[in-house]
Amino acid sequence: MDYKNAGVDIEAGYKSVELMKKHVQATMRPEVLTNIGGFSGAFSLKKFKDMENPTLVSGTDGVGTKLKLAFLLDKHDTIGIDCVAMCVNDIACAGGEPLYFLDYIACGKNFPEKIATIVSGVAEGCKQSDAALIGGETAEMPGFYPEDEYDLAGFAVGIVDEKDLITGKEVKPGDVLVGIASSGVHSNGYSLVRKVFPMEKEKLDTYYEELGRTLGEALLEPTKIYVKALRSVREAGVTIKGCSHITGGGFYENIPRMLPDGVKAVVKKDSYEVPAIFKLLAKEGGIEEEMMYNTYNMGIGMMLALDPKDVEKALKAVEAAGEKAYVVGEIVSGEKGVKLC
Repeated sequence: MDYKNAGVDIEAGYKSVELMKKHVQATMRPEVLTNIGGFSGAFSLKKFKDMENPTLVSGTDGVGTKLKLAFLLDKHDTIGIDCVAMCVNDIACAGGEPLYFLDYIACGKNFPEKIATIVSGVAEGCKQSDAALIGGETAEMPGFYPEDEYDLAGFAVGIVDEKDLITGKEVKPGDVLVGIASSGVHSNGYSLVRKVFPMEKEKLDTYYEELGRTLGEALLEPTKIYVKALRSVREAGVTIKGCSHITGGGFYENIPRMLPDGVKAVVKKDSYEVPAIFKLLAKEGGIEEEMMYNTYNMGIGMMLALDPKDVEKALKAVEAAGEKAYVVGEIVSGEKGVKLC
């Protein structure tokens, strides 16, 4: 009896590392002091010593049950983008710049080519956010996960000068809400998605005119990464007073997280076009509108609260970063919360 007969293939682990090296290397930053394969990752902070009060910000998350679609469609090259996005978007939401990322893959059986494909998506997400992939772990856990399934989670660290932290404390009545478009469902609400649509390959491979692609392609569309768009807004001289990453809990849970007491957000539903995937989901599932806005991003992945004088500059800055943004509402006096009208 040996470890391989027990279900853990050490040689496959070695091969996975070799296959993923080229993807990891593409994410490197000058501050990275270690190579892949070490026991830890080291990152120099010397570059940031001139900040008044350098402050680390962190985020951790997983992809959730969106992975089930990747299993069904045997498509694993973009799911890593989702994992990175869920972490670095939270960091960017606080005004931080992501520095580095670590991933954790737990699987029933280590198929080196599949693991390397997953990591290629993680690396792509890191490149989109200018974060270095400085470490990770692949845990082969036979008997715990089915052989063809895995879980994927990650952890990111970023930095911001304390004076530039986005806290929402200065948000006040009269401020304007600007929403940055999402790429689709992102990485939340898939337990409901899986109740609405049959999780069968034939259904996921069905082409929908309103989507312009198959259902599976629409649902596996990677989460948008907003790091560069928010950086562009700041570099345009705009102060982001409040920022909310619209994840699980949709508008109703996430927007109030950027609000101080005594104000509420008023969002105009007709201020932008809700993407077709959400309309299809609501129709097929008979889901009420309030539940949709309480579960999904509904086409807005990041919400900003801005001084009215900064709105035009912010819109142009987001566009210059290659994203779409809309004026979607305003801040008014009242009990903290969200009103859709």
